[in-house]
Amino acid sequence: MMADEKKTEATEEQKVATAETEHAVTHEEPAVADTPSEAADNQSAAQGDEGKPQQRRGRGGRDGGDNRGRGRGRGRDGGRGRREEEDDGIIEKLVHINRVSKTVKGGKRFGFAALVVVGDGSGRVGFGHGKAREVPEAITKATAAARKKMIRVPLKEGRTLHHDGKGRFGAGKVTVRTAPPGTGIIAGGPMRAVFESLGVADVVTKSVGTSNPYNMIRATFDALQNQSSPKSVAQRRGKKVADLLGRGGASEAEAEAEAAAVTE
Repeated sequence: MMADEKKTEATEEQKVATAETEHAVTHEEPAVADTPSEAADNQSAAQGDEGKPQQRRGRGGRDGGDNRGRGRGRGRDGGRGRREEEDDGIIEKLVHINRVSKTVKGGKRFGFAALVVVGDGSGRVGFGHGKAREVPEAITKATAAARKKMIRVPLKEGRTLHHDGKGRFGAGKVTVRTAPPGTGIIAGGPMRAVFESLGVADVVTKSVGTSNPYNMIRATFDALQNQSSPKSVAQRRGKKVADLLGRGGASEAEAEAEAAAVTE
């Protein structure tokens, strides 16, 4: 009888202990930190990776925060940096701006066309044109196109052309002539911009026919591409420069001096 009572009491005590343990586990209270630093340490240790704030992703898949400013702003800043790098002594001249329109459904869409001439002032020149909705963007496109299509023109003494020439494009006809020192650039409109960018100081020109700046520029470049120097002619014919220059009645010494002065 006594044994049964003891066994019943032991069973009840085990039930009570088990209930207290489950209550303690279920209602476990977090430890209270003594100082704010200890609270921060406990929180970082408890949270681990879950406590890290998640970075928000904006439009276009860019991360907010660290990658901010790498999207649309990169085009403006990068373009300005390239503009400074490309400023290597190239002369840029705006020749003509024209407003153009495109007929679309619902009306007309207006834009601008720019004609630009570029050169290094020492024998290289090029032209290009570009279209855009805004004037600055059209000028930028035209300048980039002109830089890609630059040609080299031989210059006599670095100031004028070696010989006279004619050029034609469409209804535009131009004549270019070499000139002595002090003559200056006798040209007008688009042709003056070409010779100033080329680095020519003395030249006489005449334009006959159309006054369209595009055709005048193309006719001028046609005349410049036909220019040749005594050095290139001598190499093509397998002779010396002095032999070519001495045929005009000049002495051999003068011909050799002129040949030594020819750089191109």
